[in-house]
Amino acid sequence: MVTMAFWDKDYTENIIYEKLLSDKLDANLGYIYENIIAQMLTVAGNKLFYHTWNKQTKEGETDYKHIYEIDFILSRGNKICPIEVKSSGYKKHTSLDDFCDKYSNRILNRYLLYTKDLAKEGQMLYVPIYLTLFL
Repeated sequence: MVTMAFWDKDYTENIIYEKLLSDKLDANLGYIYENIIAQMLTVAGNKLFYHTWNKQTKEGETDYKHIYEIDFILSRGNKICPIEVKSSGYKKHTSLDDFCDKYSNRILNRYLLYTKDLAKEGQMLYVPIYLTLFL
């Protein structure tokens, strides 16, 4: 995929490509994983939704510097399934927890897609990326 993106490109882009191949270019893999997940979910026939909101402080004020996001929301009848995507095995999901607290009566399943094994902790289902098509 990366090779095709840089095929027959100008000199500047070839330098970026060489740095990427030699592991000398910082890359945010989260964007790549989110794009792959979006394609997999769409191919499986899902309509994709996205949601952001500002974090609330303990005093109830809005923190405009910190924005929470849900990467994907799937509709299942009259319920929703929020999805958080992680490009590693990292299992922190503050945005997903806050979203689920706010809309708990509307949530069917909550998923964290990541690079580790299938697991379940409480109501959270940790799903390997390769199982995305089965959600």
